Amino acid sequence: MKTGMVIIHYNDYESLHHLIENVKDYSVISKIIIVDNNSSKEIRVKLKQLSFRKVKIIENKENFGFARAINIGSRNLIKELGPCNIIISNADVIIEKEQDIKDLIKELNKRTIGVVAPTIIEGSHLNRGWKNPSPFLDSMLNLIYIHRFFRKKYIFYDEKYYENKTSIVEVVSGCFFILKSRNLERVNFLDENTFLYYEENILAKKMKEQKLYLLVCNDVSIIHNHSVSIDKNIKKIKKLKLQKKSQYYFQTTYQHANIMEKILLKSTAFMSRMILTVVYFIKDLGKGR
Repeated sequence: MKTGMVIIHYNDYESLHHLIENVKDYSVISKIIIVDNNSSKEIRVKLKQLSFRKVKIIENKENFGFARAINIGSRNLIKELGPCNIIISNADVIIEKEQDIKDLIKELNKRTIGVVAPTIIEGSHLNRGWKNPSPFLDSMLNLIYIHRFFRKKYIFYDEKYYENKTSIVEVVSGCFFILKSRNLERVNFLDENTFLYYEENILAKKMKEQKLYLLVCNDVSIIHNHSVSIDKNIKKIKKLKLQKKSQYYFQTTYQHANIMEKILLKSTAFMSRMILTVVYFIKDLGKGR
């Protein structure tokens, strides 16, 4: 079965160019589709330089967000290759060797596996998946500073959980993962009602409903220059609003939050937004001095 790659891009040409140069000669990748979410005119001109036989560029007329861009790219890839393995990737990742992708595909071929992800190196942090939070727990994660305790105790797995070659987790990072086209079709692709957050949580929930597992390869790693493209282009408070909107959608639609949980989600999200608005305002004043 052939393997293709869908790269989601928005105004981060330098990272994208580096990634394409990194993987364009990998024989394991038959096709690369770049989905550009309406980058600036200057960036779109530069994108033309990346177009060659193996690479196809899709230019969206507006920023459709992560989930819809993935669906657009994946559907195009399936038309190009037929049934295939699909690598979903941010533009700001580094894949050091082709064998890493081959190792991921090997694990993907196991019958009950829906998604395979590598260990993701983000600075000094290793991202190896997490647990899907309940509505109450997600509300607690909205609380500034207190959220650190809840994340460590209830969201992240203990280090011992990753001692073996692979580990089954509830959710994997959306910055880089691989899945089979048939399983993506089986869950009816990604839910396009989110923009930038909780796509991974929803996909994980859909896979679980189909009795498909998410697996992390502990001995395969990629590097992620975390949020490079996001931080360049979206202000912090706007990002927070997008996150909380997606959080509420996920918890009400997929985790079936009750009335009290909905109130708690809304109130804690509002509190965190107000506190951070004040914090950022004070920091901006300090910079102005």
